[in-house]
Amino acid sequence: DASVALLVVSASGKLYSFSSGDNLVKILDRYGKQHADDLKALDLQSKSLNYGSHHELLDLVESKLVESNVSNVSVDSLVQLEEHLETALSVTRAKKTELMLKLVENLKEKEKLLKEENQVLASQMGKNHVVVGAETEMMEMSPAGQISD
Repeated sequence: DASVALLVVSASGKLYSFSSGDNLVKILDRYGKQHADDLKALDLQSKSLNYGSHHELLDLVESKLVESNVSNVSVDSLVQLEEHLETALSVTRAKKTELMLKLVENLKEKEKLLKEENQVLASQMGKNHVVVGAETEMMEMSPAGQISD
């Protein structure tokens, strides 16, 4: 069962809409809820692209807040700087989380390989122990001073 919503904006700016089944608002709300994380990530990425790097953003904040210039900065400008800093912080945290998850995956893979290697070595030691044990038994069974082939 699929719900379809169609929005068309003409060149003159007139809005046309169509929806099947559910009304348009319900369809768009459902879409927004299902894709909120994707949309948030895209929004954070687009906001972070407004500044080439976080360093440039920090330089901008510093230049706005220099002691001699503080009295000339508007509240709106400070709020906007705060929002940009929060966005940059969110992007940084998301990147850190992504890197940490990759590190955990790599460590799990390394653990798996080490466990496999440990099993191989343990089985080789078990085989060697059996061979050494058999040789010891044979030496104990042979009369002293005689070497048996």
